[in-house]
Amino acid sequence: MLQEIIFPHFQNSAGSFQEIRVFYRIFGRETGTAPVVLVNHALTGNADVSGETGWWKELIGPEKCVDTNKFTVLAINVPGNGAGGEKRQLLHNYSEFNLDDVARLFSLVLEKLNIDKLFAAIGGSIGGALVWHLAALKPNLIENLVPIATDLKATDWVLGQCKVQDQILNNSADPIHDARMHAMTFYRTPASFSEKFRRKKNEENAQFEVANWLSHHGRKLEERYELASYKLMNHLLTTIDISGGREKPSAAAKTISGNIHLVGIDSDLFFLPQEVRETYRELSEEKKNIQYHEIKSIHGHDAFLIEYEQLSQILTPIFKQNVTHNEENKYSPVWNR
Repeated sequence: MLQEIIFPHFQNSAGSFQEIRVFYRIFGRETGTAPVVLVNHALTGNADVSGETGWWKELIGPEKCVDTNKFTVLAINVPGNGAGGEKRQLLHNYSEFNLDDVARLFSLVLEKLNIDKLFAAIGGSIGGALVWHLAALKPNLIENLVPIATDLKATDWVLGQCKVQDQILNNSADPIHDARMHAMTFYRTPASFSEKFRRKKNEENAQFEVANWLSHHGRKLEERYELASYKLMNHLLTTIDISGGREKPSAAAKTISGNIHLVGIDSDLFFLPQEVRETYRELSEEKKNIQYHEIKSIHGHDAFLIEYEQLSQILTPIFKQNVTHNEENKYSPVWNR
């Protein structure tokens, strides 16, 4: 059941005060009876992470990788993402917010729920970046960080893609549809497209199937997503930097006490795996409790929503025991790539 907390006078990073409505869901054990796992959604996702319609139902549920018989699973909608069905929840002044503001709001939700420790925080893409921001805000809060297909800062490449998305969202006559079509091209890979479509044409409309598929995703998102939400989430992507621009992002990461399990995707064209490996190498110089895992896939960034078997193999040891030793062999493939 979707639940709501209202913060009547939240001050965003631009200094404005306003009412913020936050929606969340809890799966599995009741709060206070089991370790808590926070699951953050990606750009167009929501708090519906488990159950029949859950976007990570293959991984989260009774006797699954994240076992809801053993854990309390908390999932919070990024405020303003529109998934609560409340128009009042939308943030039309989206440019006044950054991902640090969202991390502060998540922290306030945890306080309201009397949760002062997380066994794990996990998320893909911007959801993983939010894990980083929350950990930087409260370095002792999370025992196991699992940021997937993301990094602790938005690279120039990510910023560039977000700028194109912003132009589409603000200038297109069909903004959600067109922006989604563009996004799907960097969420996947040329190899993924080739395997799926093989230059086939649709018999009914004579269009290439890849064009039909992109348009289908555009229309599908249009049916369930608000333009204001898309603008907000795209803007938040550009604010990923756990140091807040004050120092190197890795310096802020080094203050985090929990175990860090980085998960890259070898074909990711958005958050490039070499950037994630570089983060691992840099943090490993000072932190012992950090590991790097990599999903092998032709599907690119979206592989964290597709390659469930590989993700399960990576996550299962984390959710069965604490791993506190990093890759010490400097001659391993991770260090040599």
